[in-house]
Amino acid sequence: MIDGLSRWTIVAITASIAVVWIALGVVFPDSWAGVTLSVAASPGTHTAMLRLAVPIALAAIGGIFAEKSGVINIGIEGLLIVSAFSAVIVTFWLGSGESTFAVSHHWWGLLAGVLVSTLFALLFAVVCIEYKADQIIAGLALWLIALGLAPFVSRIVFDSPNTGNVGTFDNVTIPVLSEIPLLGYLLFDTPPQVYLMFGAVLVGWYVLNWTSFGRWVVASGENPKALDTAGVDVRKVRYAAVILSGVFAGLGGAGFALGQLGTFAGGGETDMQGRGFIAIATYLFANYHPLGALAGSFLFAGLDAFQLRIQNIGYAVPSELVRTIPYVVVILVITFVGKTRLPDAAGENYESGED
Repeated sequence: MIDGLSRWTIVAITASIAVVWIALGVVFPDSWAGVTLSVAASPGTHTAMLRLAVPIALAAIGGIFAEKSGVINIGIEGLLIVSAFSAVIVTFWLGSGESTFAVSHHWWGLLAGVLVSTLFALLFAVVCIEYKADQIIAGLALWLIALGLAPFVSRIVFDSPNTGNVGTFDNVTIPVLSEIPLLGYLLFDTPPQVYLMFGAVLVGWYVLNWTSFGRWVVASGENPKALDTAGVDVRKVRYAAVILSGVFAGLGGAGFALGQLGTFAGGGETDMQGRGFIAIATYLFANYHPLGALAGSFLFAGLDAFQLRIQNIGYAVPSELVRTIPYVVVILVITFVGKTRLPDAAGENYESGED
């Protein structure tokens, strides 16, 4: 990390570059600066940013709960994968476009994705808390299992690592409010997973900062001995926090699959494309603050939306190079801007009665 003065210097330099870019784009609209500025300012980029932020923001909130309790869950990417796949395949089996008990099968698929993610998180918790496995290795194992299991099951069902298309959630349009410039199409004419993201982030922030359970989570990661002495079961707190990470990641993965993709591609890194790892970088950048993690997810999702659209503007820039933009920015932010203090007991196993 670098000192505060240097960080402010970097912020000032970045802001100056942005001002120059905007000025050139306005004065020379047909230039590279003008075209990229129009892409960045387009409603399509803004709406894509919100949808792409869903898995990052929700996985980040889940990671915050787990890590603040003292359990490092780098298997968040795996939870996104299993929840996305489960949501799609359950919706496919039930029948997309239909409903049961007056509830659309997309919502039943979302629920299934959250349940599967929660079960995987519980398995991870048992391995790490009950059997005291190395948390990093267990997290990597969780990711690799998900990375192989989802396309394997897809091949059994669909004869392909890619599932069939089940469609996506319809936008929720609020009359009158949806006509407000900028905010209208962003907040009042948007798919339901975006509302889930905002609601879940607010709930996570409130629980972590304003409830007894949230204080127990923080104490479990900072000083589990003191929490144990106060009569609170550290193991139960950590179990609950890790299970919550599965719930939040499940909402992110299933919401992304049914709200943005409508299908699941199991080849390579799968449709998640490392968003779980970006979520980890996001909450580290935000120093474990849920609202900061939401803002960070907008940054990285915005860059992702930007690179997706800029590939279509006709400049002779290799698409492979353009796709690296969000990941390069992750590295730069963590290196030059981020200032993170890990919980003192993060990654450490704890047994009640230890000295």
